[in-house]
Amino acid sequence: MTILITGATGQIGSELMPALAALYGAENIIALGHKRKPSSDLGGCRYFSLDIRDQAGLQELVQSYQVDTIFHLASLLSAVAESNPQQAWDININGLINVLESARKYQCGVFFPSSIGAFGPNTPKQNTPQDTLQRPNTLYGISKLSGELLCDYYHQHYGLDTRGLRFPGLISYRTAPGGGTTDYAVEIFAAAVQDQPYQCFLAADTQLDMMYMPDAIAAIIKLMQADSSHLQHRNAFNISAMSFTPQQLADEIKKHYPDFTIHYQIDPLRQSIADSWPQQMSDSAARIEWGWRAEYDLPAMVIDMLQHMRKRLC
Repeated sequence: MTILITGATGQIGSELMPALAALYGAENIIALGHKRKPSSDLGGCRYFSLDIRDQAGLQELVQSYQVDTIFHLASLLSAVAESNPQQAWDININGLINVLESARKYQCGVFFPSSIGAFGPNTPKQNTPQDTLQRPNTLYGISKLSGELLCDYYHQHYGLDTRGLRFPGLISYRTAPGGGTTDYAVEIFAAAVQDQPYQCFLAADTQLDMMYMPDAIAAIIKLMQADSSHLQHRNAFNISAMSFTPQQLADEIKKHYPDFTIHYQIDPLRQSIADSWPQQMSDSAARIEWGWRAEYDLPAMVIDMLQHMRKRLC
């Protein structure tokens, strides 16, 4: 088996790459990046710099290395996408089409990460169903919803084994935030362990669905290993782990750093994006169809994040 990971140096890719290398061997992993430089240690994985919009270059790699599965993670995130919607559409959609066309031509499986952003302001906020109204009002959300439908199309019309997850906000200590609406939930830990106050760009009572990165990586692998015959939805499974507000997260951190303080200076763009998203998704379809279950709740995540951020920054 040969696996290709696009966006391999990003938030998800930098943690998915070593997990897949441990399972399938680093010699069988090809990592693609573009602007962000890879770490000095890729654990034996091969690395190539490639713009995902370069269809010829992508197909050459897929053919040359006889790729079996593509984990397509390259994209512009929510706040960045809103600041340059034309570029976001070009990267997020045309990049995905290049991946799907390469997979169609060389019969690869494809993993595509969708997002809580694929919903919209008229979607039910609590216990958001797997199948419900989706009318996103951000370019990022529109591109993610379009990606879900494209993956369904390539499965239905070409028989491609396409699979995907709708991620909530993701929290990780390994990579710096990359322009997402939930970046505060990473930045806050860096401030706390360095005995600094934190200025949050979302309102104190903004409740959002969140997930710790180890659960996200486990979900990707479990979905891709699942028996295809059990998957009714295949693409865009809701997955959920915890739901909290900035103030609730700060209060949990204060249990370990009593002197930590948080202040609020709202960023209108990111606040408007957050207000359009669900507060907690129902992940019943993922639980039924492939046995999904999160391991980390808020207290467990905070303990682990603080431990790793201390090692990294102090």
